[in-house]
Amino acid sequence: MKYRIILGAAIMLLMAACDKTSTVDPAKSEPEAAPPAAGKPAPPQDSSDFRTQQTGVTFRKVNNPKEVTDYVLQIPASYNTDKTKRWPVIIFLHGVGERGNTVNDLNKVKRAGLAGVAAKNPDFPYIVISPQCKTDSWWNVPSLNVLYDDILKQYNVDPKRIYVTGLSMGGFGCWEWVAAYPSKFAAAVPICGVGPVAKACALKDKPVWAFHNADDPTVNVSGSRNMVNAIKNCGGKVIKYTENATGGHDAWTKAYNDPALFTWLSAQTLK
Repeated sequence: MKYRIILGAAIMLLMAACDKTSTVDPAKSEPEAAPPAAGKPAPPQDSSDFRTQQTGVTFRKVNNPKEVTDYVLQIPASYNTDKTKRWPVIIFLHGVGERGNTVNDLNKVKRAGLAGVAAKNPDFPYIVISPQCKTDSWWNVPSLNVLYDDILKQYNVDPKRIYVTGLSMGGFGCWEWVAAYPSKFAAAVPICGVGPVAKACALKDKPVWAFHNADDPTVNVSGSRNMVNAIKNCGGKVIKYTENATGGHDAWTKAYNDPALFTWLSAQTLK
């Protein structure tokens, strides 16, 4: 009940926030991250199953979708070179300001948060999937699961190195998704969101690195603090939490531009 009350209050605050609250202009980010090569390679994939992909940033549709129908896809520049390589994947969940109902609305998503940072680096060593939530709706876990299954079918993916992250409304979605299905993800990076404390024990052994600013006026910092403490109280030893004293609602620009985040992320693999 307490989580529902917090969630309802946060939704009202996020609905009232303007687009700039949940959008980052990658051109203004400081400094630009240069992530390391991602993790240990998975066993080679049969090249007969390989599908050539357009590299760089494109807009795609989910096959047999529920609520999430469209997403921004970034394919690394070297993807088509090695047809047997399995790639790590980062799924990025945007904030309130990037919701939309048309394919053209995906332009908002491709400039936001991790999608915007990755787009500046054609050799970003992950497949980046940035779905779009419909206007006046919220992240829906069953719908995201349809997207997840579609990703595994469409691309040369390493299923042991799929990561999820999100900011603001996407931070809520990130916490919810990984807590409901921890076995789907090697690690999670929720930023300035609120977690479902009642499900915290499901994450006691899951690598999670949460970020929040203490002076966040939109989503109170207690949303991250309470979830992190709940995981620790369940015996969690691998949870990481970074809290900056200032920065307002934007805790993601600094996080997504820190190479240390990607060094840590690339080291996480499903057992």
